[in-house]
Amino acid sequence: MIPALLTLLPQAEQVAEAQDDVHRILELIRWEGILASILVIAASWGFLRFFRGFVEALGNAFATRRLLIQRAAAFMYLAVHGVTITAVILLSFELTPEIMTLIAGSLAVAVGFATKDLVASIVGGVMILFDRPFQVGDRVDFGGHYGDVTLIGLRSVKLQTLDDNTVTIPNNIFLTDITSSGNYGELDMQVAVHFYIGLDQDARRATELVEEATAISKFVHLPRPIAIAVDQVIVESYIALRLTLRAYVLDTKYEKPFVTDITLRVMEAFREEGIDPPAVLHRTQPESPGVAQAAD
Repeated sequence: MIPALLTLLPQAEQVAEAQDDVHRILELIRWEGILASILVIAASWGFLRFFRGFVEALGNAFATRRLLIQRAAAFMYLAVHGVTITAVILLSFELTPEIMTLIAGSLAVAVGFATKDLVASIVGGVMILFDRPFQVGDRVDFGGHYGDVTLIGLRSVKLQTLDDNTVTIPNNIFLTDITSSGNYGELDMQVAVHFYIGLDQDARRATELVEEATAISKFVHLPRPIAIAVDQVIVESYIALRLTLRAYVLDTKYEKPFVTDITLRVMEAFREEGIDPPAVLHRTQPESPGVAQAAD
């Protein structure tokens, strides 16, 4: 009996010490500052909501500076989050050496396990802002999602897809995976459009028609080159000619309207010129003299 009690004494002392640490932490909390912290958080949320609308309106008013405005806004978001967190800590706690020691000793392990992904995402967000694998306003392809980067936050990146879905991706994922940026800070972006014609069609004339249709599109960025490549491919088990157009749009937001405009123009021009799509070709083999004599 006595040895069992002696075994329990150290455990009871550890529990008492832990309770004492919790009690001391509670004493160092500034309860009168909790309400002020809530007000600070509410004010920050309201400001960011207003600021997002302001940035969107400013980008629409100054379209040529839209990407610059969005990149500046990303740093503002980061600054507001940092100031809010600092203000809440200063208002809610008496930052004495005792509380710093208690918080570091009692919560370091728990917070480390609970927030390791959050900390990794925050570090990833800072690295994204400075290393800049992509920027706010870029059109990127990541993890099967394709769209515009609308926000680089402390924890995640928000991506607006072309079908108007908002995708939230943790920042730390970008540190190890490959990201493709179509414009990398520029308004214009290269777009590829494929056209297929039959192997027996006039490929040179088809190339001229594609180039003409591209040059007169209202979405094309003409200071950039228009390139068309022709190659043979297998389509549905038969050979066809593929014309790959590569041209630049004035703004990334015109990517799909540009593809639609070019496709309609080229299809109409192909119909007028009699250029047909791929089809299976049937060759007629000439009869050999021996076969012809036997038939006679």
